[in-house]
Amino acid sequence: MSIEVKISKRRISYKIAMKFLHRRVERLKKNKGKELLWILEHPKTYTAGIRFNNKEIIDKKIKIINTNRGGKITLHNPGQKIIYFVLNLNNRRKDIRKLIKMIEKSIIEFLISCKIKGKNDKKNIGIWVNQKKIAAIGLRVSRWIAYHGCSINIKNNLNDYLKIVPCGLDNKKITSVLNESGIVNKDIDKKLKKIFIKNIYKI
Repeated sequence: MSIEVKISKRRISYKIAMKFLHRRVERLKKNKGKELLWILEHPKTYTAGIRFNNKEIIDKKIKIINTNRGGKITLHNPGQKIIYFVLNLNNRRKDIRKLIKMIEKSIIEFLISCKIKGKNDKKNIGIWVNQKKIAAIGLRVSRWIAYHGCSINIKNNLNDYLKIVPCGLDNKKITSVLNESGIVNKDIDKKLKKIFIKNIYKI
């Protein structure tokens, strides 16, 4: 199985990224093209998953983009790393839980490299540090093609979360790598690529 790795240095709009992912999904459904791992950042964007509730918008002036991923409302903004996947589970184990565990394990390994101890929570999907959420996970599976992915707060403006109830949580319970470690190391994209590729090939 061949995985294309994209690392975008400039910020990619959410809508453009979704169009790209959806095209890749449709190609994989036809057994064409490669699987994808894409590391990028978005401009400030609020997105709503399929379990979204209007009560989760605190600032009614913000623009919300509806999406078909799982989960509720969340934020993407500069300084937050997005890791998108398009993976063909027909050629792997058709096990969504195993895929989620792979994502959780990869995020935790990345945080360890930043001298941060993260953990998962059986009741609340995502990765947590000292009872604060540092990474979110949202997936969709269509004919066993899994796509969307996860986001990790690195050095983004956490005040942007105050305009929503992120993932149905108290917006004060959000943190970042910078908040937890006080520093942000270089070569983050390379670290993420190495860790996720290693673990993807194990599922």
